[in-house]
Amino acid sequence: MPGQDRLYVRTPEFARTAARIEYVTTLTSRLNVLPFDDKATRAALLSDIVGKPVPGSVTVYPPFYTDHGLGLDFGEHVFVNQGCTFLDQGGIRLGDGVLIGPKTSLISSDHPLPASERSEFITRAPITIEAGAWLGAAVTVLPGVTIGRGAVVGAGAVVTKDVPPDTLVTGPAAFERRRWND
Repeated sequence: MPGQDRLYVRTPEFARTAARIEYVTTLTSRLNVLPFDDKATRAALLSDIVGKPVPGSVTVYPPFYTDHGLGLDFGEHVFVNQGCTFLDQGGIRLGDGVLIGPKTSLISSDHPLPASERSEFITRAPITIEAGAWLGAAVTVLPGVTIGRGAVVGAGAVVTKDVPPDTLVTGPAAFERRRWND
């Protein structure tokens, strides 16, 4: 997949990534137990999680989960509803005015298909959600996908390939793609 990289898990780089994941998991656990009306502390924790200031127009409702934080980039007026998971090691960019429905998962990291490599490597590829796009409830977006400007992804969809701008996509996409060891 273009733009994808591989990280071998027995390296100093992965050890740093694992330490970052542990740190961010601690921060998100704090974020998710704050009183809902403590907006200032929520905003400060979210900025700590992503490693930079988050625009004041961004709304992230808890619970919210991310694994790395440093790969998240929020545009202005982004809304993220409850129960979302953003695995951002490969990078996740949310453009201005993006709406994310509850229980949506943006997954920018994965493992290779061959069984002999799955526990040895992490693969990563960026996800881009362009300005004005809306992802309905319980959408899953996989590594390397771009959702075009103004596009709408219907509830429960699994997005495995790019969505053109100003396009509605719906439905599950789980179908056999290939076999091995036959």
